[in-house]
Amino acid sequence: MIVWAGPVFVLVWSTGFIVARYGMPYTDPMTFLTMRFAGVLAIMIPLAMWWKVQWPARRQIGHIAVSGLLMHVGYLGGVWTAIKMGMPAGLSALIVGLQPVLTAILAARLSEHVSRRQWLGLMFGLAGVAIVLSDKIVLDGVTWLSTFYCFVALLSMTAGTLYQKRFCPMFDLRAGSMIQYGASGLVTGLLMVLFEPMQVDWNVELVAAWAWSVLPLSIGAMSLWFVLLRRGEATRVSSLMYLTPPTTAIMAWFLFGEALTFWVVLGTAVTVTGVWLVTQVRRN
Repeated sequence: MIVWAGPVFVLVWSTGFIVARYGMPYTDPMTFLTMRFAGVLAIMIPLAMWWKVQWPARRQIGHIAVSGLLMHVGYLGGVWTAIKMGMPAGLSALIVGLQPVLTAILAARLSEHVSRRQWLGLMFGLAGVAIVLSDKIVLDGVTWLSTFYCFVALLSMTAGTLYQKRFCPMFDLRAGSMIQYGASGLVTGLLMVLFEPMQVDWNVELVAAWAWSVLPLSIGAMSLWFVLLRRGEATRVSSLMYLTPPTTAIMAWFLFGEALTFWVVLGTAVTVTGVWLVTQVRRN
């Protein structure tokens, strides 16, 4: 596994919650995601023509599209919709933080071996995330529907990770990105037309959030995720998601002046220990 890919992925992926904070007040979730996916395609299509990208077989295109719909529409759409409906960001992060454990359980049943050390690491990681978010979790604004959307996001990211690892682990990242974001854009665009007013309050914060979500997040972070998933076990790669809440908390402290408490520092240390236990390769 590329040494720097994991830390860079965590750092960039963690900015997704910062982007949501900047962009969410000015438009609706499916509208923003449609704009995001359209921006990615506007960049990738000309580059693909320049590079003369080789497209995968038709059956492989279908598998790539399905994994993309699960990870982009299901996960992102679920989280953003839940937060828009009033779900506290801390609680939504904790629910989605179950993803590495759920991935490990399903991966073990599907054929991937998960060692006792990795199970211990997964428990450490989950405990660390809970500690980090302990003083941020409130129940105000929680409804059964917002909770449902959070679990949709959790299940979608887990299913997308396992589906891609099993059915389409190897593909040209340039072609794969266009397939996934093209399919996702069609679905979010349809949902936008059917359920949202399609109003956008253009301002500097929204444009910055959109540009960051297109380039570093959608093109950069997701490409790193594909590389990591291609080179490592689903359980090991998914454990990196545990590092997102602590990293986001540190970013929020730096950018917004949110308190960096003892519990955040302790939870971060516990989480890092858990991820180390999961990702450390035992040498013979």
